[in-house]
Amino acid sequence: MAGKVKWVTDIEKSVLINNFEKRGWIQVAENEDWNFYWMSVQTIRNVFSVETGYRLSDDQIVNHFPNHYELTRKDLMVKNIKRYRKELEKEGSPLAEKDENGKYIYLDFVPVTFMLPADYNLFVEEFRKNPSSTWIMKPCGKAQGKGIFLINKLSQIKKWSRDSKTSSFVSQSSKEAYVISLYINNPLLIGGKKFDLRLYVLVSTYRPLRCYMYKLGFCRFCTVKYTPSTSELDNMFVHLTNVAIQKHGDDYNHIHGGKWTVSNLRLYLESTRGKEVTNKLFDEIHWIIVQSLKAVAPVMNNDKHCFECYGYDIIIDDKLKPWLIEVNASPSLTSSTANDRILKYNLINDTLNIAVPNGEIPDCKWNKSPPKEVLGNYEVLYDEEMAQSDGPDRDMRSRSGQSTGIKGNRARDSGKPVLTTWK
Repeated sequence: MAGKVKWVTDIEKSVLINNFEKRGWIQVAENEDWNFYWMSVQTIRNVFSVETGYRLSDDQIVNHFPNHYELTRKDLMVKNIKRYRKELEKEGSPLAEKDENGKYIYLDFVPVTFMLPADYNLFVEEFRKNPSSTWIMKPCGKAQGKGIFLINKLSQIKKWSRDSKTSSFVSQSSKEAYVISLYINNPLLIGGKKFDLRLYVLVSTYRPLRCYMYKLGFCRFCTVKYTPSTSELDNMFVHLTNVAIQKHGDDYNHIHGGKWTVSNLRLYLESTRGKEVTNKLFDEIHWIIVQSLKAVAPVMNNDKHCFECYGYDIIIDDKLKPWLIEVNASPSLTSSTANDRILKYNLINDTLNIAVPNGEIPDCKWNKSPPKEVLGNYEVLYDEEMAQSDGPDRDMRSRSGQSTGIKGNRARDSGKPVLTTWK
């Protein structure tokens, strides 16, 4: 008997339909007899709402956790990471160790961030320590670069606050929250242009935490060469890598879409910076992802019917230090180029193979440990059960280089990555 699936938008349907048909699943648009639901984040609220009284059966699964926003809302992500640090510090964990300047040695991977308007006074205090710094303001609940702007003067914040009370930009009724973060003004540049990484991470369960890294991520480049000049603070083609913004630029290339594969970035860095340094960078990126997931795991509603594929946005500075910028609950499945469409088709295919192995009717009671042969382009990034069997000090050993990630734990003779869990 074939399974059944629902979708929400035509955009999702155009990308997903071939994957579903290949599995022999029936696509239904109206009746409620369905097994697999690829839904938007807006719809997830209704499915898990107490008011609706709806309950999922054992053969129904969905592609978001009920409170995914604990990781994917900009303010809550930062709040949970800060709490995670404090808890580790209180426990006396070596992971919470600080340097002589009071900065976390192993957990300093999010730019200094405050919530506005709640943390305004704290922000002002921090701003005055370095009044020449640049900060970036983002609305907490928006995506695709909407509502983002840069500031380098306190008067700009005050003007924004005044304007928000009289304009539609931030209406009083909505009381939209913003985060303001120290801007990474020394990004690694390639061809003089700023870029970030979009990496896909699949979480099948939070307790125990089990996550997978997709090997086919990509870099998104700005169309205009980067300059830290204050005269260009308003030029989003210089500062924001979002395709939704860059595609409107005069220099946008519709053939390659301003994108590079992660494998191309790796080759570039190995040739310009060296293999050892490059391996260290990607190990640190993997570390950041795992620690961010560990930070939200205690507060995440680990519903057995759920899995989630996140879009991680990472920026690398000119010292090859990676920074976590944000995590997307619904990374775009639309394609801007032919290669993009192939990548996202394979992403969906490999995600479904892990969520529903062998194309069978979903069963939320299974142990969510798929065989290696169905992983496709995914690699096991972290398996908490396996990590615990290696002892409680594994986190510290992995961070200090004694046990490394999927790219760093290598067979000495073959030079190929060994698929093991780490940290």
